Amino acid sequence: MKLSEKVQSCGLSPMRKFHPFAVDAESCGKKIYRLNIGQPDIETPPEFFKAVQEYTQKVLAYAPSAGIPSLIEAIQAYYHRLGVNYSADDILITAGGSEALLITMLCILDEGSEVIVPEPFYPNYATFIKAAGGRITPLHTSPEENYNYANKERLEALINENTRAILITNPNNPTGNSLSEKELRLITKVARDHGLYLICDEVYREFVYDSDKIFCAGKYRDIDNNIIIIDSVSKRFSSCGARIGMMISRNHELMAQAMKFCQGRLCTATLDQVGAAALYSVGPEYFKAVKDEYRRRRDVCYNKLSKIPGVVCAEPMGAFYMMAKLPIDNAELFQTWLLTDFEDKGETVMFSPGEGFYATEGKGINEVRIAYVLNEQDLSRAMDLLALAIEQYNNR
Repeated sequence: MKLSEKVQSCGLSPMRKFHPFAVDAESCGKKIYRLNIGQPDIETPPEFFKAVQEYTQKVLAYAPSAGIPSLIEAIQAYYHRLGVNYSADDILITAGGSEALLITMLCILDEGSEVIVPEPFYPNYATFIKAAGGRITPLHTSPEENYNYANKERLEALINENTRAILITNPNNPTGNSLSEKELRLITKVARDHGLYLICDEVYREFVYDSDKIFCAGKYRDIDNNIIIIDSVSKRFSSCGARIGMMISRNHELMAQAMKFCQGRLCTATLDQVGAAALYSVGPEYFKAVKDEYRRRRDVCYNKLSKIPGVVCAEPMGAFYMMAKLPIDNAELFQTWLLTDFEDKGETVMFSPGEGFYATEGKGINEVRIAYVLNEQDLSRAMDLLALAIEQYNNR
C-alpha cells in the first residue's frame, strides 16, 4: 500500500516526538520539568466551566459550520475593543488555530506554491503548508539581530512568481520577537504591493512585554483582501484543550471558499464554543495579571540562560518562548540523553530541539525552544538542571 508523498514529506512535531522517552523516564520515577510544549499552568478563567455547566439543551446538537452566533458576537466585540471592526461573515470558527491555518493553506496554495516564513518558525506551519502542496521559503533571522525580519529588501528578494503569501507570528513563537507598529505596517505594504496574502498568526497578541498597547493587523483597511488573521482562545485564556480558533478575513471570496472545508468537517465542538464565548467576558485585569506573570518567568529564564557559558539567546519581548543555541553537538541527541541517562536528585528537563523550527537544512541542530510555562521556582530549577546537564553531557 502506498502513502502520499505529502505526508511523507512532513516531520513529527519537535514538541511532541520525545513523548515516549518521557513516559519511560517518568515510569522509572524521574520528575520532568516540561518546557517543550506551550501548555501554560495558568488557571483557565472559571467563566468557561460555568458556561458549560449551565448548558441546558436536551440534545447536544451540531453547531452551525461557521460557529455559534454567541461566540462570533463575542469575538466581534473583542476586536471592536481593539479598534478593529469585523462583520459576522468575516469570522469562521475552527478547531483551534491549527485548523484555521490548515484551511487557509488549502484555500490559497497549489502544488509548488511558496509561502515566505521567517525562521525559526512554529513547526506545524511546515506540516500545513506541505499538506496543501506548498513549500516554505525561509526568511533567515538570528538572535544577534533579535530575530528581526521586518526588512523590505530582504522580504522582496524572496518573492517570485510562485509566492502566494507571507506568514508571520506576532508576537513570535518560538523566538519571542515582537513587531513594532511601524514594522508591521512595513510588512503589510509589501504584501499589498506584491498582491500577496498576509497571514498574521496573532494568538499571543496580549503578551507583549515592552508595551501596554495591543494592536491587530486587521486595522489596516487598505489591504482588506490580503490579510488573514489566525486567532485562538488557547493561549489568551489558557484553554488549550478547548480547541477553539478562528480564521478572520474581509476577503469575501476567500471566506466563501473556506466555508466548503468548514461544512465538510460539519462544525467545531458545540460545548467548547459555548465555553469560549464566555471567556470573552474576562476583563483587562486578567490579561494584566497573566502578562506580569509571564514577564517574571521570562526574566528568570533569560537571566539564568545568559549566565551559562556558551549559550546564545535573545531576550524575548512577547509570547512565552525563547530560542537558545547551546554549546552541544546535537539538540535531539541531547534531549534523548536528558530523558534516558541524565538526572539530578531524580529530576531532569525537557525542551523542543530546534532543527524542526527551520526550513533551511542544517540549521537549528544545536538549538532548543524553551516554553516558560511553569512557575518561577520550577523554571529556576529547570535552568539549573540545564546548566548541569550541558556540563555533564560534554564531559561524557
